[in-house]
Amino acid sequence: MVTTADQLRESLDAIAALEPGFAAAIGRVGYPLPRVREPGYETLLRTIVGQQVSVAAAAAVWRKLESELGPGCAPEALLARDFDALRACGLSRQKQGYARSLAELVVSGGLDLHALSADDEDAIAQLVQVRGIGRWSAEIYLLFAEGRPDIWPAGDLAVQIEVGRILGLPERPGEKLTRELAERWRPHRGAAAIMAWHHYNTEVL
Repeated sequence: MVTTADQLRESLDAIAALEPGFAAAIGRVGYPLPRVREPGYETLLRTIVGQQVSVAAAAAVWRKLESELGPGCAPEALLARDFDALRACGLSRQKQGYARSLAELVVSGGLDLHALSADDEDAIAQLVQVRGIGRWSAEIYLLFAEGRPDIWPAGDLAVQIEVGRILGLPERPGEKLTRELAERWRPHRGAAAIMAWHHYNTEVL
């Protein structure tokens, strides 16, 4: 798990023992703080609401949705609203389709977010049943909402940039190479991703 500071530190120390670049990065920016979200429907719906908009805009839409649907925006309440009601809250036609896909799967039992497969790839396959939830969103959910220790979002641009910088590569590695480079970091790749984002967002003097 990567849900506590101690767990993150232990995992990163294990990677640093293999990769001097990670040891140096920890020396530069310190250890990251854990990033934890509640597992379940609400977190995944918030992911959909937040796609391709600013944090402030997503928060504004969420407030309107909760005002319309009640705390947590229950799936049954969402499905009972028509297009115009959800549009008035700030949900585009496309995002309404994604939100309804999630709500329908949850209500029907087609997706149980509290009983996802223990196998990471199988869990990703379960999550991408939801329209609008691609591999990256599924990986982020599993890493932050479930604290899975070996999730590796190799398609994330910031992860690619920072893996290149931390390892001293001449250019940013693509997704395939980013995935290959991290194979030796198993089963701690989730901590490596969190470190990459921390490194990306920290100004080094």
